[in-house]
Amino acid sequence: MSAMGGQKRFPVPRWGPLGYHRGRFRESSLEYRRSCRRYYWTPEIRQRLRNQEAAMNRPSTVGKKARMENLGPDEAPEECSAESFHDLDSVMASPMAQWKRSWWVREVDKPTLDIDWDATKRFDATQIQQVSWHKYVGEEKAQELTRRRREKMRQWILEDRPGYTLRDRALDIAGGQSGTVDPTFRGSWADVLAQTAKDRDEQKLSGTIRPKPMSPEELGVPRWEGKPEENSRMIRTALRHYGAHQVGFVELDERTRKLIYSVDSKDGKRIEFENVEQAYETGEKRVIPEKVRWLIVFSIQMSEELIKRKSGPMPDALSSAATGSVYGQARNITDRLQNFLYVLGYQGLKGTWYNGLGIAPAFGVLAGLGELSRLNRMISPEYGPLQRVFVAVTDLPLEPTKPIDAGIMNFCRTCKICAEQCPADCLSKETEPYWEPQGPWNNPGHKTWYEDSPACSTWWAVSTAGCSTCFAVCAFAKKNESVIHDLVKITIAKNRVLPDRVNAFFTKMDGVFGYQDQRVIEEWWDMDMPPRGTKNTVRTLLD
Repeated sequence: MSAMGGQKRFPVPRWGPLGYHRGRFRESSLEYRRSCRRYYWTPEIRQRLRNQEAAMNRPSTVGKKARMENLGPDEAPEECSAESFHDLDSVMASPMAQWKRSWWVREVDKPTLDIDWDATKRFDATQIQQVSWHKYVGEEKAQELTRRRREKMRQWILEDRPGYTLRDRALDIAGGQSGTVDPTFRGSWADVLAQTAKDRDEQKLSGTIRPKPMSPEELGVPRWEGKPEENSRMIRTALRHYGAHQVGFVELDERTRKLIYSVDSKDGKRIEFENVEQAYETGEKRVIPEKVRWLIVFSIQMSEELIKRKSGPMPDALSSAATGSVYGQARNITDRLQNFLYVLGYQGLKGTWYNGLGIAPAFGVLAGLGELSRLNRMISPEYGPLQRVFVAVTDLPLEPTKPIDAGIMNFCRTCKICAEQCPADCLSKETEPYWEPQGPWNNPGHKTWYEDSPACSTWWAVSTAGCSTCFAVCAFAKKNESVIHDLVKITIAKNRVLPDRVNAFFTKMDGVFGYQDQRVIEEWWDMDMPPRGTKNTVRTLLD
């Protein structure tokens, strides 16, 4: 007789890898569960059965789990682990799928900037400052500045100059590199798998070649079908899992398509929409199918501690690393997003270079991630300007997110910190935004403070390490670890009594409390930093 006093103990079943009992019944069958009640079970087994009964009340996910399992494990951010989700229903039920903004951030039907869609046209991305700077400042001057930049980089490394040492440069350069292939239009596996194999044979590439993900047809299952709101929650959760911070959605219509580049900045290929089933690419163009009508926009937070390291008026390689590493992360995230959509049975298309497929800050504003600002970039209530924005387009139906009004653009009217501290003097100091662009590097059709991009790029060459001064000194560039920051943001968003005077007071206090002061460069290497250098208490007791 056992120690259980003669009570019969049912043998513990052997659980199979897919949730099957290697005996008579499937573990979730009604007959099996009833048979279990006639025997003694340990508390752990009883709890497991209760969990299974609760799971039976959820919608069926037959076929979906198999597709999820074929995605394979990927590096997860600190917010969640690879064990968090067991099927797509649990993905959409996750708290990460819900975007809960602070109560003082209100959704609006139109962005806080004025847009003239008739004057807006699709922008030729070869006109951006990173590509055409030499044309704007003159070929001879550009070559001379580039030569000086390289010489100063070498000299400052030899001098072991703080912020420009070899390890500072290594941190900056390596952060912007990711994987063995460049970003591609349809997905790295689709466009460059054959070339990767060829390079491997020719010993130009080391390491393993990533296998192509399986489509629903190859898995023998129907593709994923969900309502737009369900799909949006699913995509937001997946992107958060892959490392994105904020996620929104825009429907591509006759107006918003104007924000997709007309010409790719990397190789000058035309970007066109055609009535075809699948996206394709030739030597002259990249084609987006007409049915690809939804755009996914997400942001990645930058390190506040890193971006605020400066050497006098000039940014250094350390501050540049805050930007470069985020672009490297974005390449990983968008690549995974494309594979995720492919396994679900949908297309995911992205840009082939850092600047992406379209004007990312504009899409971020339309999707409600933030508002446009004086520095002509997006500022969000949660992360300020300390983030970079990225986009991809898909034929998976999504529910668009609305623009927001948190008082940010109105605050920029009187603040002007970024313009006053810009070492290149390329930001406007006008109080009111205006319609007139500064040059071909600007896209017309919206009312803002247009910047002088060639002057900005010239300063990049002079500093040898780019520039992010406007991001670093912005009044919204804070960690939000003090409740006073939330009180200030609430006042900016809600105050209607002498708002210009109140905002001017907050701008003055930003300097009084030393938020614009430079931080010791070498100190960063000895700091105990959180993963990826970012820490932000977005939720507070006031929410």
